[in-house]
Amino acid sequence: MIEEIDTIAVYKKNLNMKFEMIQLSYPFSGLEPHIDEETMRIHYSKHYKAYTEKLNEELSKSDSVYYDIESLMGNISNLSPGIRNNGGGYYNHSLFFSCLSPGGTKISSSFLQKIENQFSCSFGDFKEKFKKESMGRFGSGWTWLCSSDGGKLSICSTPNQDNPLMNIASATSVPILGLDLWEHSYYLKYKNQRDSYIDNFWEVVNWEEVESRYNLSLV
Repeated sequence: MIEEIDTIAVYKKNLNMKFEMIQLSYPFSGLEPHIDEETMRIHYSKHYKAYTEKLNEELSKSDSVYYDIESLMGNISNLSPGIRNNGGGYYNHSLFFSCLSPGGTKISSSFLQKIENQFSCSFGDFKEKFKKESMGRFGSGWTWLCSSDGGKLSICSTPNQDNPLMNIASATSVPILGLDLWEHSYYLKYKNQRDSYIDNFWEVVNWEEVESRYNLSLV
């Protein structure tokens, strides 16, 4: 019996694949002047790295097996606080860094029209709605542009390292763009001016990536 339990434990350990940090497609200085090089270096190499390592450490202690971060998020209520916090930190930062690009990319006319139609406002007013949601988030957290119900777009925010993909969310949806509101993401450059950070965020958004994530949410 002891030998059988040990075999199962080894089998589960081998199944627990380690999550890895995404590789940036731009240098740390690539988002200047909107997001400074030092902030990017610390954000990616310290904070994101720590979430990734701690997530893998927490999973190594768990009997749960997940092959992708999305399914882990979808079952977060059954997992430990350590997996919730670090798994959220890993997922959120992976999405955040993926949706940034030096100088930003131009939003397609079709996706721009979709945003304006669904929010019943201009693109500028959409950004103001996003900003209002971000400024209303007390303390640390995230603001999201999400897709749900066959492509319906919405804006929401979550505390700490939670996200709308988690099955603990008030209304689960698929994040396609996220803005990090933790002070480590902007304080070196913007100090307490969160509003300026939000305004400048739009200058480095990779809309091609955002639209690609939107399209994948429809599958």
